Amino acid sequence: MPYPIIHELKQEAKQLLQQLIETPSLSREEENTAQLLADYLTKKGVQVKRLQNNVWAVNKHFDPKLPSILLNSHHDTVKPNNGYTKDPFKAIVEDGKLYGLGSNDAGGCLVSLIATFVHFYEQKLPYNLILAATAEEEVSGKNGIALLLKELPTIALAIVGEPTLLDVAVAEKGLMVIDATVTGKAGHAARNEGVNALYEALPDLNALKDYKFKKVSDYLGESKVSATIIQAGSQHNVVPDKCVYTIDVRVTDSYTLQQALDELKGFLKADLQPRSMRLNSSALPKTHRIWEVIDQLSLKCYGSPTLSDQALIPYPSIKIGPGDSARSHSPDEFIHLDEIDQGIDRYVAILDTYVHLK
Repeated sequence: MPYPIIHELKQEAKQLLQQLIETPSLSREEENTAQLLADYLTKKGVQVKRLQNNVWAVNKHFDPKLPSILLNSHHDTVKPNNGYTKDPFKAIVEDGKLYGLGSNDAGGCLVSLIATFVHFYEQKLPYNLILAATAEEEVSGKNGIALLLKELPTIALAIVGEPTLLDVAVAEKGLMVIDATVTGKAGHAARNEGVNALYEALPDLNALKDYKFKKVSDYLGESKVSATIIQAGSQHNVVPDKCVYTIDVRVTDSYTLQQALDELKGFLKADLQPRSMRLNSSALPKTHRIWEVIDQLSLKCYGSPTLSDQALIPYPSIKIGPGDSARSHSPDEFIHLDEIDQGIDRYVAILDTYVHLK
């Protein structure tokens, strides 16, 4: 049975989402939606804090001696693609669906978490609640959740709002992009001179094509590696002395990024330089108390192949929210209005069950 919650909050959540859709908030350009969110929370009697374009708040009876639960989702969007037939910046309701850029990813999750936070705001709980509506998620920017975490206390559990059909992602793949450089020796193409770096790179590329990482995750299966870009040479008559190719590595919770890098270094000839070691894989510890809630509410669990702010949160976390990941970044993005109702019910049930665990 859906957990009861004030009907007005559900209606306000849908209205707020429509306002968000009609307020452009491309990554790194979220000033106006940040203000919109701050204004809404202030009207609800919440003391709001802001760090650049991150809007956050703590519950009324915040106690630094208590453990904290983070409710996090993002208010930035990708750029609309060319496939839209509807205005991406106009909130359009048709047949129970709300269309608009960011409606599904992750506006529906964000407004559902906001409604949930407001619902619990004045209650005295054995946990603190921290609401974080963050920026730059779509670009994994340094001024989003990564910046805000420096201002927050230690988090006992993070609930990350992303469209998951209200299933629980208890593991998420990390991402590492590597620039691989193979060195040869320049020479004239007509005179059998030099060492062709393109050919020197071929054994690496063939090895990557069929490579399988040694360790396999229970929820995420195999880590995956793909060569995606290659560059070499500048003149048709000169043997290239350098070949640079790009490797996309999707790492499961069976590996740290460093461990995956070390395994690749074990068989590739190229010099491997990762662009970043920030976007880690994650997995919910088997001993965490949220597993009891998952069991009590009979929630379906899975491992998520898609990246989110979960990758930047160094605390135990789950990813869950209304909407469908398959709709994210798609033309004429939408969310069902009743999915928002269901999202609020699910978030409230999770928190109510969690804070009353014995």
